[in-house]
Amino acid sequence: MQANKQHTSALPVICLLVAATLWGVFWYPLRILEQQGLDGVWASLFIYTGTLVVAIPIIIRRLKELLVSPYLIIGIMISSGWCNIAFILAIVEGEVVRVILLFFLSPIWATILARIVLKEELTLMARATIVLALAGAMTMLWSPEVGYPWPTSFADWLALSSGVAFALTNLFTHMAQKTSIPVKTASAWIGVVFVASIIIAVRGNISLEVEVSTIYLAFAIGLLLMTLMTFCVVYGVTHMPIHRSAVILIFEVVAAAISAYLLTSERLNTQEWIGGVIVIVAAYLATQQQKKETSHAN
Repeated sequence: MQANKQHTSALPVICLLVAATLWGVFWYPLRILEQQGLDGVWASLFIYTGTLVVAIPIIIRRLKELLVSPYLIIGIMISSGWCNIAFILAIVEGEVVRVILLFFLSPIWATILARIVLKEELTLMARATIVLALAGAMTMLWSPEVGYPWPTSFADWLALSSGVAFALTNLFTHMAQKTSIPVKTASAWIGVVFVASIIIAVRGNISLEVEVSTIYLAFAIGLLLMTLMTFCVVYGVTHMPIHRSAVILIFEVVAAAISAYLLTSERLNTQEWIGGVIVIVAAYLATQQQKKETSHAN
C-alpha cells in the first residue's frame, strides 16, 4: 500500500518537474557568470564549492563508508568531476539544446559500459536501441560540408564526453552498493571541485579578475540551486518507477528549448530536431530496458 502511495503521490512528480526545469534553464546563470568574467572551469569550481556546505557534513558523519569501496568512490569523483565540468563548458560555448541532446546519449553509453565492465548480456532490444541512438546522433552531427557525421565544434565533443562520463558515474554508483546515496552524492560534488582545481593548476592561469559578487553568485548557485536540483532528482527517482521518472526528466529538453528560444537567437534546424527526437526516444527505450533488467534481477 505504501509503494502505491509513493507512486501516485504528486510530490515526486513535482520534484522531478522542478529538477528537469532547473536543469533545462541552468545554462542561463552559467552564461551570466561567463559574461562577468568567470569561465566554465572557474564557475564549476565555485559552484561546487557551494555544495561543500552540504557535502562535508555528510562525509564527516559517514567517513567509514569511504573505506568500504575507496576505488569506486575515487571513480565517482573523477567521472562526475569531468561530467559536470565538460557539461558546463559545453553549455557555455555551444548551442544549448544541441548540447543537451548530445548529452542525452548517456543511457546508450551506460548500456555499452555495462556490457564491457559488468558482462551484462545485450538483448535484441538493447542492440536495437544502441543502433537507434547512434542513428539519431549521426543525423544531428551530419554535415553536408564535411560529408559525414562528426562533431563540428569543441562544444559537441565536450557534450559527448560529458555523457560518457555521466554513464561512468552511474556505473561506479551502481557498483558501490555498500555506500549510501548521500555519500555517493557528496563524493560526486567534491569530485567536481577536485577535477576543476587540477585543470586550473595545469592551465597555470590561477589569477582571477572578477568582482567578489560574481564569486558569491556562483557559490550561491551551488549551495541553493545545485543542491535543490540534486535533492529533487534523488527524491523523485527514489519514489517513482524508473520508466515514469525517465519520461518526466526528458522535460529538461523542453525547458531548454523554450528558454533558449526566448533568451537567445539559437535555433536548431530540422535535421538537428529529427536527430534529437530519435536520441530522446532511444534514451527512453534504454531506460525501459534497464527497468526490465532490474525487475528480473529482483
